[in-house]
Amino acid sequence: MDQTARFALPQLVPGQAQKEWFHNEALQRIDMLLCPAVEGPALADPPEDPAAGDCFLVAAGATGPWAGQDGAIAGFTDGGWRFIAAAEGMRLLERASGQIIVRRGGGWEAGVVRAEEVRIGGLTVLRERQPAIANPAGGSVVDDQGRAAVAAILATLRTHGLIA
Repeated sequence: MDQTARFALPQLVPGQAQKEWFHNEALQRIDMLLCPAVEGPALADPPEDPAAGDCFLVAAGATGPWAGQDGAIAGFTDGGWRFIAAAEGMRLLERASGQIIVRRGGGWEAGVVRAEEVRIGGLTVLRERQPAIANPAGGSVVDDQGRAAVAAILATLRTHGLIA
């Protein structure tokens, strides 16, 4: 095998000429992958004046030097554009929004957090969605203001998806 299975990093082989080229190419790709970050949302057209080290997501229908690289990560280096094919589960930071982007189902998913629970300061503040709670009804004494307040709380919990 002359390249790694996940990210196609070139490997050295015995008796290979110009080993430094393969080694340097692997270092360029590792530099793009070590702490992956892209400048903003996916683009179909390469930026006009990227700086060395800038990385971008390639949108569908890419043009110019990005043609045929849909969904890849494009990194600009001193030697021109390099491309990394996205792997399922790969996580990137989008610098423009500060969001984490995840490769899921063959596409990039932004702004979605998947977790079993959320803890803040060691305390669980969110868990799985709870069953529906009915609005207050019935009873021998009707307190319209109390019912309105409880109904507003329940509506807010439903809006945020915390209860059905």
